[in-house]
Amino acid sequence: MTSTMCNCSTTRSRAVGRLLGLVAAGLLGFASPQPPDAAAQSAPRTTIQQTIDAVLVVLRDSSLSTEQKRSRIEGIAYDRFDFPTVSRLVLARNWQRFSKAQQTAFMEEFKRYLAVNYGNRIERYDQEKVDIVGERQEPRGDVTIQSVVRGGEFEGATVDYRLREREGRWLVIDVIVEGISLVSNFRDQFKEVLSRGGPEELLEQLRAKNAAGPVGAS
Repeated sequence: MTSTMCNCSTTRSRAVGRLLGLVAAGLLGFASPQPPDAAAQSAPRTTIQQTIDAVLVVLRDSSLSTEQKRSRIEGIAYDRFDFPTVSRLVLARNWQRFSKAQQTAFMEEFKRYLAVNYGNRIERYDQEKVDIVGERQEPRGDVTIQSVVRGGEFEGATVDYRLREREGRWLVIDVIVEGISLVSNFRDQFKEVLSRGGPEELLEQLRAKNAAGPVGAS
């Protein structure tokens, strides 16, 4: 079985891909402590700030092992990302080709894929910080929270979080790193697999990759 998933052509695209995946897994939340007026913040911005703060608490807890930190941060990400919406956006029109059972399986395997391939890099990014620098209104009532990475390999990189309100909560539905969208990135990768083999081929590849463990660092 030949895979076309996660094929990057340049050093920069590989670096952006690593950062994008890390953010998507909820593992880049090393924010500079900022005490803004809570009343002046929008609900989406508060959501991102609270997520960053929660991750920071875990990372600074020296009593936790790397595996424990990874597990807790994954839990934070799973709570703050709207994976059902992300999954539908990633598959786009192909979502309707999946049966209900296949849709559920895709959500679980895709979520696991992100965690398996990026969660093991938690110790490599302990110097980065993120400054929230603005927000932008989007169609459908969505809001994008804009941030910039400070320090480390990705100094100056822009990271935007797109959020949508769902049942009274603002949840992340996309992450855009240096102009590269998580949703669009995986949509392009999965589209080719789906054009060749359909839903079962994509699920088979995801299961195989998850069983094999993390891919080698680029």
